[in-house]
Order: sequence, then structure tokens, then C-alpha cells
Amino acid sequence: MIHRFGVLPSTRNCSVESGKEGAVKTIIGLIVIVGAGLAIAVSGSGPIIAAAEQAVVAEKGQPDETQLPVYTPPKKLTPRARVGGTLRGTEGKDPEIVALVPDHVGLTVKQTPVLNWFLSKPTTYPIVFTLNAVQQVLPIYEKPLPSPKQEGVQSIDLKTLGITLEPNIQYRWYISARRNSSSHSEDIVAGGVIERCEINECLITIGGPITTCDQQSVIINAKNGLWYDAMACICSLIDAKSGDPSLRRQRAELLRQVGLHGVADWDMRSIRSALQ
Repeated sequence: MIHRFGVLPSTRNCSVESGKEGAVKTIIGLIVIVGAGLAIAVSGSGPIIAAAEQAVVAEKGQPDETQLPVYTPPKKLTPRARVGGTLRGTEGKDPEIVALVPDHVGLTVKQTPVLNWFLSKPTTYPIVFTLNAVQQVLPIYEKPLPSPKQEGVQSIDLKTLGITLEPNIQYRWYISARRNSSSHSEDIVAGGVIERCEINECLITIGGPITTCDQQSVIINAKNGLWYDAMACICSLIDAKSGDPSLRRQRAELLRQVGLHGVADWDMRSIRSALQ
């Protein structure tokens, strides 16, 4: 706020008392400022970290928290489609695996989409990817994957594996860490269900396919119920710019909306670690 002060006609009219009064007001103002500074210091680093996050976002000109994605589930839901999904902690020797999927059939418009999952810690256990068509007994694909070298969000590119999804067919997929090669009952397993929506059919809902990958397309795809396309895009953006806090906030928001609070918390801790 800009204050405009009129020019006094003469300084001779200023009394000694008014001068003292001004000095007192100045001292009181200084006390208030110092007190506010102490209050911030005592309250901890939380507000400081939040301010730093906002400064980074403002400097980079990227969406703030008012532009977080909102996921709209499909109208026809098949509930209880997710396997696993809860992080219990990472104190034990075994890793935890979470498929980054909703607990219903998730949609994609892509023939060869990318699937994402979370690993709580590196492991020496063999990691196996399995893909089944829901109406078939034998798996379409079941082979080991390269073991991730670090914790965090991982990706499976079906195009790289030579897998194409047919439209209007539900596929169940799993990630398994095999603790005992002779007994799959001891596997650590997570997974979900994906269905490819034929573009001509999806046009009624989404108004056209989203072929680009940026923060705006994440918001649009999520709003139109294309979970796998929104999640794959935001994960790809984070891989390219891991230090951008606005990207991790977008992913964390999507994860919370489908109940994956543990992985969302991990994303938010990653932001704080980067700022400290």
C-alpha cells in the first residue's frame, strides 16, 4: 500500500510532546516486528519450507496448488481391482510394492501405455511383471524385469515389451518380488486392472485424444477419467525435472484421491528433502 503524506507548512508547530509520541510509536513498531520474527522461528521450519516451495513454483512459472488435478472415475466402475496399495513402513528387510492405480478398472486411450508402480527400497529379489487378460487363464506376458537400483516410482513401458492392448478388454497386471523361487505364495505382490478405451468411443466423453504430455494434459486426462495416461505423463515429467515441487504435488494429489496416501506422503517428503 502506498501512503501519500501532505507537506507540513512549517516544522515550528511540531511540539516536543508530538516528537516523543512519534518515538514511542517507533519503538512499539520495532517490538511488534521482532516479536513476529521470534514467533516464526519458534513455530519451526514448516512455514519457511512452504514459502520456499511457493517461491520455486513462482520463479519457474508453473501451476500452483490451485491447478492440482482432479480425477473423475469412469461411470461404470469395477470395484476392488487393486492388489496391495498400503505402505506399512520400511523398517523390515523386505521391500514394499504399490501399484499406482485406483481400486477400480483404470482407463487409457493408448495401445501401448506405461504402467507405474512404487518400490519402498532396493531389493535383490527378482522382480517379475505379469499381464493377464481377465477372460483368459494363461498370462499374456510373464517375465522378469531389471531390478530397480533405487527406491521410488518405477515405470513399465508396454511398447518396449512388445505388448499391445486390445480395446474394450480388461487386463490385470502384477508386479511381484519373489522371495522364494519354489513358492510363489511368498511373493510380495501389487497390481491393478487396465482397459483401453477405443478413441472413437472416448471422443463422446473427452472431446478428443490427448497426445501431448505436459502439466495441463495431466489435469485434462485426470478430469476425463484417463487414469493411466494422466499418471504416466506426470511420472515422465518428474523423471525429466525431479527438482520441480509442483510436479510432485500434482502426483501426490492424484494418489491421495485414489487412497494411495503412503506414496503421496513419500512424494511430499521428497519435496521437503530437496528444499533443506
